[in-house]
Amino acid sequence: MHDYSSCLLDPEQSAVLIIDEEPMMFFGVESKTRASIMNNVVGLAKTAEAFSVPCILSTIEANTFSGLLYPKLQAVYPHVSPVDRTTINAWEDVNVKRAVQATGRTKLLIAGLWTEACVLFPALCAKADGYDVYVVTDASGGATKEAHDMAVLRMAQAGVKPVTWLQVLLEYQRDWSHKETYASVVNIIKDHGGAYGQCMDYAESMVQKNNRNNQ
Repeated sequence: MHDYSSCLLDPEQSAVLIIDEEPMMFFGVESKTRASIMNNVVGLAKTAEAFSVPCILSTIEANTFSGLLYPKLQAVYPHVSPVDRTTINAWEDVNVKRAVQATGRTKLLIAGLWTEACVLFPALCAKADGYDVYVVTDASGGATKEAHDMAVLRMAQAGVKPVTWLQVLLEYQRDWSHKETYASVVNIIKDHGGAYGQCMDYAESMVQKNNRNNQ
């Protein structure tokens, strides 16, 4: 079989960096609903956890201004302490950069608040440092829709690849015969996949019903 790892996301080559998903940052988001971003970033974090992809969490001024990391996100990684920063650009924080480098991964997925600053700046810098960078657009948000959209456009123009969290999940899975992650992927879709998750839940219930009827 041909190896498509160079053009498709591979969990063994990936690391995830989630930035500033904190209360004060959420208050300023107007590019999409806050509930949608919260759902999607937790879906992304669970995806990373299911596929053993290193996930670096970072906050900005958590104890003095922005507040602690979104609790449902922190709950996915209860034993991981977010790297707290003062720098708007996470890539200019030595501890964040070292944490990413320590993973040894070449593909870096970034999501966070706000897209036009705390996502854009490290994405461009990591790209300049040789990483293959992806921005998870629906797990990120900006102060306005235009700010978010223009940041994504600028990143794309620089070679950063826009993706969505569910796309990442399915790209990691690639084949439903991969049973070691099948159950986790299905549960993540059920919990965070919206209509797709509801359909999957219904389909699974019908299979179980048919199995009982055939016994």
